[in-house]
Amino acid sequence: MPEQLSDSRKKGHDHCRQALLQIGINMMALPGGCHLDSIPLPGQRLHLMQVDSVQRWMEDLKLMTECECMCVLQAKPISLEEDAQSDLILAGGPGPGDPLQLLLKRGWVISTELRRIGQKLAQDRWARVHSMSVRLTCHARSMVSEYSAVSRSSSQEMGQIEKLLMEKCSELSAVTERCLQVENEHVLKSMKACVSETLSTLGQHFGQLLELALTREVQALVRKINASDNIYTTESTTGNLFSLTQEGAPLCRIIAKEGGVVALFKVCRQDSFRCLYPQALRTLASICCVEEGVHQLEKVDGVLCLADILTDDSHSEATRAEAAAVVAQVTSPHLPFTQHLGSFLESMEEIVTALVKLCQEASSGEVFLLASAALANITFFDTMACEMLLQLNAIRVLLEACSDKQRVDTPYTRDQIVTILANMSVLEQCASDIIQENGVQLIMGMLSEKPRSGTPAEVAACERVQQKAAVTLARLSRDPAVAREAVRLSCMSRLIELCRSPSERNSSDAVLVACLVSSQYSSAPSLGFGIADQGPGELVMPWWLK
Repeated sequence: MPEQLSDSRKKGHDHCRQALLQIGINMMALPGGCHLDSIPLPGQRLHLMQVDSVQRWMEDLKLMTECECMCVLQAKPISLEEDAQSDLILAGGPGPGDPLQLLLKRGWVISTELRRIGQKLAQDRWARVHSMSVRLTCHARSMVSEYSAVSRSSSQEMGQIEKLLMEKCSELSAVTERCLQVENEHVLKSMKACVSETLSTLGQHFGQLLELALTREVQALVRKINASDNIYTTESTTGNLFSLTQEGAPLCRIIAKEGGVVALFKVCRQDSFRCLYPQALRTLASICCVEEGVHQLEKVDGVLCLADILTDDSHSEATRAEAAAVVAQVTSPHLPFTQHLGSFLESMEEIVTALVKLCQEASSGEVFLLASAALANITFFDTMACEMLLQLNAIRVLLEACSDKQRVDTPYTRDQIVTILANMSVLEQCASDIIQENGVQLIMGMLSEKPRSGTPAEVAACERVQQKAAVTLARLSRDPAVAREAVRLSCMSRLIELCRSPSERNSSDAVLVACLVSSQYSSAPSLGFGIADQGPGELVMPWWLK
């Protein structure tokens, strides 16, 4: 909205200009080549009203009204409520001929309006509910009319849903208007249930329409990728798909169901598109956050394609790093459906070997992070991976990288390294390799991990590093040599400090429990220092008292 001006005449002038612009008046058709600035202000004598063309426009305006203009006029805040301005949503229209951006932008606006109407309805703010319902109708009509203008064709199913949507919008506006005239609380309460049901049904119709329209657009993009042999067209279309994946899991499901995974792996199997591999793989990693994406990946032997890319040194480091990102996604322990990826076991040894090599040769922290994240997830995926890593001297590679600030410079990367070490520490042979590479000291250093920026994500990463470092020490301390090294490095003092001081562990209970367990394993009476010297109460009581 334009800034509020003190001069009421200037306000009227601005509003008049907005209305004329929205309705599309050709100012050069006015007598004398009239410009917008020469439109007479309210209160002046309107000589132009004597002109036939203006009179005709005034008559046509009653029957032909642009919904965008209606949105501006009806939604203009006249209330003095403190939230009246914040509830108003004004969004510029998307670029011409861009149905995807149109759908996403209008979809966001309408979704926000639906949510806000629900909030005002719960507060019994009937005036606000009605004004927002009128605005919602305008936005819905705009989306339908604009998409019809730029879409390729309209299906019968879409036409039916559009009709149902607009009927519910009209019904919502009508019933909320009636509610404004009702004073009886019992009647209003029953009408509130009706409004809530209408709003819910409207939301369902809107969701169906939006999903159907987005599906059509995704289908068109997938067909374009499959049919194209032009590198620029494929790059542009793949970029559009990637942008859609950033809108959330629902769109990723649509892309997977409509063949997006198949089309992208087709790109990754053509040598002529080698320069597009990173972009295609990045899009695949995003799609595989949903179950449908992983299933499609397995159907097209996607794991084998990833293994081929990772083991082929002729590919750029960027390409192999993006392939590692896809591996990290499809082996994520946080996604239950990835645990049933049977085809991965067949190529696991090749993939693990290639990932260790990528960690060793990484030229940047981002590449190392992607490769180490994939390795960390694989150690959860199958226990054989830990034995493979032990044979490949992965401990030496990872611990050496810890001293290289170019590769390991964030708690997120250290989180991946300590995860691998924690999972490998269940193997008896792991302890000797850790001591040989001075690993106990490095792990102890991770107990002092501190966030630099203070963002929630970084604080959470630091907590994970501390917790996993304590778990790793507890597991390794079964070996007397590791326990002696821990005592020599005053590891117990740090564990006790973490137990006693909540600020040292960011008040994390998970870190506290891990440190208590680790202190039991890391100390032994035979080594001259034991948990009994401090006592569990000495460690825990200060925390409880605080």
